[in-house]
Amino acid sequence: MSDVPTSIAPIALDNVGVTYGRGANAFQALRGISLRIEPGEMTMLLGPSGSGKTTLLQVMGCLLRATTGTVDLFGRTLVDVDPEVLAALRLRHVGFVFQHYNLFPTLKAWENVAIALDIKGVVRVQQRDAAMHLLERMGLADRASHYPAELSGGQKQRVAIARALAGKPDVLLADEPTAALDGKTGAGVAATLHELAHRDGVAVVVVSHDPRVEPYGDRVLHLEDGQLRDDRRPARSPA
Repeated sequence: MSDVPTSIAPIALDNVGVTYGRGANAFQALRGISLRIEPGEMTMLLGPSGSGKTTLLQVMGCLLRATTGTVDLFGRTLVDVDPEVLAALRLRHVGFVFQHYNLFPTLKAWENVAIALDIKGVVRVQQRDAAMHLLERMGLADRASHYPAELSGGQKQRVAIARALAGKPDVLLADEPTAALDGKTGAGVAATLHELAHRDGVAVVVVSHDPRVEPYGDRVLHLEDGQLRDDRRPARSPA
């Protein structure tokens, strides 16, 4: 993780709204969202399709600018920040995990992880060892030389998580990471993300419409029609 004050929330949103289009064609995807995302816990962002979950995740990850309200990343307000500065902040602080893995099919598992290390400036001679270490953490040391087509869905997703961790992010954002997986495999991926939050102090946010992964959240947010309808902390999370 980066050297950032623990007293400052990784992400803070105040009355955030996002509107797509203009005039009669305008659609309000988010309406007055205010929340803080804390380090060391896994936040589940649940809701039906079209509720604004992915839009909210994109705002948190500095991929999409809010139309109204403010977004702070480690205390820095992102309103009117230069795009290059925004990209640098995203690279420094945020890791992403996607539903469909986004792995390069012609690269081996360790090479898919090494790409992220290269972007972070890790010298080439150190990339393989660093990538192997990350894959070992994901229980994939024996699959490091396999291509994506030779991996199961759960293994591909764990490679994607290893790649996201390559930059030592303070925030890990996962968009429907279990949607393409069966129940048992999806639960394993959710457990991995939960462990990362608790072990490494990463602020993990997981978008899902799968109620089976809800118990893995330390905090559960429910979105509906672009509004935050529920914000609760379950009595306990899986160990």
